[in-house]
Amino acid sequence: MRVGLLTGGSDCPGLNAVIRAIVRKGVQEHGDTFLGFRDGWRGVLTDDAMELGITEVRGTLPRGGTILGSSRSDPLAGTDGPARVRATLSAHRLDALVVIGGIHTLAAAAALADEHGLPCVGVPKTIDNDISGTDYTVGFDTAVTVATETIDRLHTTAESHKRVLVVEVMGRNSGWIATHAGLAGGANGVLIPEYPFDLDRVCGWVQSRFGASYAPIVVVADNARPADTEVRLGGLSGIGEWLGREIERRTGHEARATVLGHIQRGGTPSPFDRWLATRFGLHAVDAVHAGAWGEMVALHGTDVTRVRLADAVAAVKTVDRERYAENEVFFG
Repeated sequence: MRVGLLTGGSDCPGLNAVIRAIVRKGVQEHGDTFLGFRDGWRGVLTDDAMELGITEVRGTLPRGGTILGSSRSDPLAGTDGPARVRATLSAHRLDALVVIGGIHTLAAAAALADEHGLPCVGVPKTIDNDISGTDYTVGFDTAVTVATETIDRLHTTAESHKRVLVVEVMGRNSGWIATHAGLAGGANGVLIPEYPFDLDRVCGWVQSRFGASYAPIVVVADNARPADTEVRLGGLSGIGEWLGREIERRTGHEARATVLGHIQRGGTPSPFDRWLATRFGLHAVDAVHAGAWGEMVALHGTDVTRVRLADAVAAVKTVDRERYAENEVFFG
């Protein structure tokens, strides 16, 4: 078969491992040939592509980012988008298109498959881990590892200066990174978008921690907000700085904020992300040869399965109350 590949949306560690696995298995076991579209859906819409073979993917397993580039282009934004996608696939005689992306990229693939009959297979990737239908997405574990290592380092400087240190992590509308990294790093408070927080309660955690002769660490997801205050930050980031100022003003303890930002997206993928990305790539090839159009590979437990793309992107996967309660044991 002749198969197209693209990586869309925000980059994350592990994308190259997916590409590598798809190409290696496709070429070696099936004699497939591959075409990689540059910069996500933009490359499909403008017919900007490169041939992909084993030589092109050699040495990319530990490499962050994506050798294909990425963008937030939407093939459904214009009335002629689906027709342009179909024309590009036809011009290159492609039998399938493997779409590696987050919710928005995969939502476009679902619509193109279900509504326009195009042969799309999805692979879930995002550091936010917010795609329903899969336990984990490519990139999430690396982001959690980076955030946890940061918290570990900040504990010592917090103790040295008896400061409150606020760590702002990404997550958009889901608190998965904050929840996992906060628990793994021993944070004394974790604030996530799913549950608006009580600022007085947070300050109580801070005072309790100092009362036990320890300096506190508070982890906050970039879209978390207080329950009783309208905070206008002009974007996702900024809550960490605001929270640090409020804690210092209310408690009298010096506070500093560390915003991780794109550091969570960059660099070499963790061993788990390499493992997950590689397995997703291998199973994506199986999905292509099975003609599983409109489906996405997913991790359930330790098994890689398939789910309908439309179902996987129908709702954002959020942190449930029971999971969050595990963190609350260690607050304050």
